[in-house]
Amino acid sequence: MKVILVLGAGLSSASLFRYIIDNLTTNAWRLVIANVSIASLIERYGSIPEIDVVELDVTNQERRRNLIADCDLVISMLPARFHVEIALDCINAKKNLITPSYVSPEMNKLHDLAVQEGVTIMNETGVDPGIDHMSALKIMEEIEGKGAKLLSFKSFCGGLIAPESDDNLWHYKFTWNPRNVVLAGQGGVTSFLQQKELKYIPYNQLFKRTERFDIEGYGSFDGYANRDSMKYIGLYKIEGIETIYRGTLRRPDFCQAWDVLVELGLTEDGYVLENSHLLTPRQFLNAFLPYHPKFTVEAKLKRFLREDRQHLYPMFQELGLFDNKQTIHDEDASPARLLQLLLEKAWTLGPKDKDMLVMLHEFEYKLGEQKYRLLSSMVSVGEDHNFTAMANTVGLPIGIIAKHFLNGYSKPGVQLPVDSNLYLPVLEELKELGIKFIDNLTEIH
Repeated sequence: MKVILVLGAGLSSASLFRYIIDNLTTNAWRLVIANVSIASLIERYGSIPEIDVVELDVTNQERRRNLIADCDLVISMLPARFHVEIALDCINAKKNLITPSYVSPEMNKLHDLAVQEGVTIMNETGVDPGIDHMSALKIMEEIEGKGAKLLSFKSFCGGLIAPESDDNLWHYKFTWNPRNVVLAGQGGVTSFLQQKELKYIPYNQLFKRTERFDIEGYGSFDGYANRDSMKYIGLYKIEGIETIYRGTLRRPDFCQAWDVLVELGLTEDGYVLENSHLLTPRQFLNAFLPYHPKFTVEAKLKRFLREDRQHLYPMFQELGLFDNKQTIHDEDASPARLLQLLLEKAWTLGPKDKDMLVMLHEFEYKLGEQKYRLLSSMVSVGEDHNFTAMANTVGLPIGIIAKHFLNGYSKPGVQLPVDSNLYLPVLEELKELGIKFIDNLTEIH
């Protein structure tokens, strides 16, 4: 019997656990779930004979290493900051590791040691990153197989709200870490390649420069650029490509309205507001609007919006920014932190809400003298509050990759799922589980 150790049981774990449970008996697996709090996990999984739920403070090295030593495969669903230490434990114990997180420079430094010990450290195995790599590479391989030349690749992903749960003017609710949403695009300039020219977008321009896409059955989406698209040229081995651009999807008007918050300074995280715990939403907003002796806060915001953005005004009303009854109540808070607390009240998923994960790739390629555009889109709608679209699209690929590892797949070193021997069967099984891409090919004239 092969033992799978899963460290952590956060937001995306429910779908991973369900997949493993569905495959336990056929594959003779045993599952060990190690988490800091275990009461709800015991309630949910404790009656299944092949599952052990154990308490783990991940900073307890001895306990952690003993658990790793006693298993055949480790999956870490813990925050990324723990993964380098866990990877070292796995290398020392000669156990393969799977994580959904981006490869950090520190993780990359373990590559030679992992190769030397014959251990595979597989990262970026969720949805973004993860399914994005696998689905893009599959199509790139098909384009290359036709003898065509890839000219342009654009890729977008967004965690959004399902149409049946879309009940606010922003067409958005938090399906992931709210802080990451508030700080999106900060911490560095955005770079990409457009028609062979290297382009940069500073943060103050990011939400002004968007692209519109339509997905049949789901309507329109706007995409804004992610920070670093250039590294994917080497990763995907597409040197010579003329355009590469990766971004995030939102519904129309979201980016334009978010840009107003950026212009005002409400997304700043580099300083603390004086007496932040005493500010009401109205006072918070007013602190960033230009002074006027007679105008109300509402009038000042309308003036700030200018004529071309007046249609966005109700979106700020809906957030409760003009409320003067209650303080936001957070001490020593940055503007971004206060904004986050306001948004959490407005955009938290309700118990019956369903989320939606949208991924879109746009390829342009030349075959002979004819140019083609291929739009490949995937839309996944959550089942309920536990098995969300985010949980399914993160947890299922991890589970499938784990199965391939336990069936003998190995590629020692610090790796990503960019090997067709792995990603083709993973995509095939995801398709069977309802996570599939729909392709639309048109000629470019």
